[in-house]
Amino acid sequence: MGVKGLQSFMDYCCPEVCVTVNLRDMATQHVARSTTTANCTGPTLVVDGMACLRHWYSCKDWVCGGQWKEYMGVLKNWVEEFTSAGIRLVFFFDGVVEEQKRQEWVKRRRRVNGEISKIFCHVKAHGEQPGRELFCLPSGLATFTPFALRSLGQEVFCSVREADYEIASYARRHGSMGILGQDSDFIIYDSVPYLSVAKLQINSLTTVLYDQQRFCRATGLAVSQLPLLACLLGNDVVSEEQMQHIRNNAMATYRKNNPAPHSGPPRGQMVLAVSQLVSSLWGRQAEDTKHILQSLNLSAPHRELLKRGICSYSLPGQEAPQRGDISAHLPDSAFEKYVSPEILKACRENHVAAEGFMVYSVVCEGVIECSNTLEDEEDAELLPQALVYKLCRQHIYGLLLGRDGSTVDTPAIREWFVYPGNPLKEPDMVQPLPLSLPCDRPSLNLLWFGTGPNVSALRLTSFLTIFDCQELSELYGAIEASLLVALCLVTYVVLQVQTLSQEDVDAYLSQSVCLSIKSPQQLQQIKLPFLSSRAVQLGSLYVRGLGHLLGANCASGCPLPNAAFMPWHSFDGRLFHSKYLLAHSGTEKTVLLDNDPSCLSLFLLLRERLIETCRKRGRVLQCRPRPNAQEQSHKTTPGPGYRDRHTGGGEGWRERGELTGGPRHGGGWRERGEERRDCIENDNRERQWERGGHRGGMRGGRYFHPHSYPDCHSGGHQDMGHPPQQSRGRSYRSRGRYRLAPRWSQPPAPGT
Repeated sequence: MGVKGLQSFMDYCCPEVCVTVNLRDMATQHVARSTTTANCTGPTLVVDGMACLRHWYSCKDWVCGGQWKEYMGVLKNWVEEFTSAGIRLVFFFDGVVEEQKRQEWVKRRRRVNGEISKIFCHVKAHGEQPGRELFCLPSGLATFTPFALRSLGQEVFCSVREADYEIASYARRHGSMGILGQDSDFIIYDSVPYLSVAKLQINSLTTVLYDQQRFCRATGLAVSQLPLLACLLGNDVVSEEQMQHIRNNAMATYRKNNPAPHSGPPRGQMVLAVSQLVSSLWGRQAEDTKHILQSLNLSAPHRELLKRGICSYSLPGQEAPQRGDISAHLPDSAFEKYVSPEILKACRENHVAAEGFMVYSVVCEGVIECSNTLEDEEDAELLPQALVYKLCRQHIYGLLLGRDGSTVDTPAIREWFVYPGNPLKEPDMVQPLPLSLPCDRPSLNLLWFGTGPNVSALRLTSFLTIFDCQELSELYGAIEASLLVALCLVTYVVLQVQTLSQEDVDAYLSQSVCLSIKSPQQLQQIKLPFLSSRAVQLGSLYVRGLGHLLGANCASGCPLPNAAFMPWHSFDGRLFHSKYLLAHSGTEKTVLLDNDPSCLSLFLLLRERLIETCRKRGRVLQCRPRPNAQEQSHKTTPGPGYRDRHTGGGEGWRERGELTGGPRHGGGWRERGEERRDCIENDNRERQWERGGHRGGMRGGRYFHPHSYPDCHSGGHQDMGHPPQQSRGRSYRSRGRYRLAPRWSQPPAPGT
């Protein structure tokens, strides 16, 4: 995440380094230079995707799980601004956490945990989203944004090592016009101009360029000396604590040589002091890193660490000890004996192209991590997402690494998952589990590279078995792939979380069904009387689950298009929250489904299949309405005339399907000490919508939606009683929008 204090030093202590630029003008100048510079290929910006996430996610709601449709619109508009200026964008995202930076990663995760705790305290105390000072990215944003950008036709890469290094290397190698990000490491690399995304004005395409030459003049250093400065100040390789005594000595010397009081921030004085030390070292010694490091008062391990930190800034083609271009070969893998060379190659290629998820880390590294999730550490009733999805991850590991149907000798996967109660002192060692398939376990090569209808059916069976939802294969081709994904996800969660109620399921399924008829503008206008901390956690749980299903899909050879797992097809945080409050207030199903008969019919089908699948496994859902007791103390508590003011003359919010008032029940299921009878018995009224003259219904004993959900691959209906047959290379079309087809369907071409 950059050099400690260097970004603020440039912003507040060295205004001459910060140059306001117009990117359109830069692009024009770049094209003019490219006519005489063979290395330049046109105006290209290399974008640090991880640094942009906070700037891209400008949607009002973030605590409920994300407003994904609106977010897609933001990304589309952002990309179009650059495209209209003739600027090509190339995006990079972090694909791994290097072990040498693991402790820094852990430190940040612990800090964010503290912020999340404050968020839940605020929600429970005030029933509303906290201000921007406690802003936290919706869970899964880093997972799904690369897929979103690819769907917009952008070139996206996922790193196989430190993303900053790959960004600087790519930009230098291709002669790009600049790097757009927010990481002071980019002023250290000898690459291309570093441009600030934080200072970017998207409408005018103006931003701040941090001028490396001016920075060198301000600090009295040469470009070749900047890596040592970065390491002594502290970065992701060399921690601040390890070089503290060096900085203390440098500060003492600086103050002795500069007795006048320092007017700027203390950190600015530190940067100047360390710069003076670095300059003096080069003045006494020949420009030999080994001799320079020996002149510092360091232990041998710290000297080696400093040397490694300096080398981390040397790009391919730049002279540095023990540095080579690792991009030309596959990484060494302790797990390579469990998969074929073809699988390893495909893993890496799909990972780098941001077309896969999870499998590269498991197969090539044997380690997987998951950052912070919006989870309430004080809620002992809901399991953390890391534990909810642990079983399906074990099955994914077993599918990827098991040989001859056995996982006996398969090594455990190191999991770095952030969840309440995990101190992150060491990884959780998680053992792969074999899949209980109705046939012999297929080879991974067959699943990934095989062809034919039998292989297609095997892929789908493997995918559904990971989540113990094999029966749902009958719905393949009868409903949209994104709804099948939602049903599989909610069914799995119900089986794993015993405290989930029928109301929770109704909220999940109804929002997935209703999302298709909502525009981003309509979703933004949903009114919420208050926020439920439990619904906040359930929203994040759902989105994290989509990531696990995406990983399972990739491991199974992509029986479903990856586009079907994207949250903008099946989830909106604000919509889910409204459905949650409605469902727990006893709202009738017709109203819960926006008084839309088609949506209601589809909802009842999904609900019935979920209940049937769960009952076969001994899991019976109970109705446990939870009218939020916090409502009584919130400023949104309905008072005299409240209902009339917010619903327009006495028409109840419940009847209109809008949330502008509080639930009518006075106490939760715990307070009443009773459980209502199985909700499915109360659905007779809603089921009448399926009969006579309505748009949805049954034909020949099978369900068909009136809008005719086609086979998402072949474009036609598919008999649900037969194994799925799919054309592996075709595009995924949903509601008239083009989606990218997966590349996992064909083996990589020789020599690629």
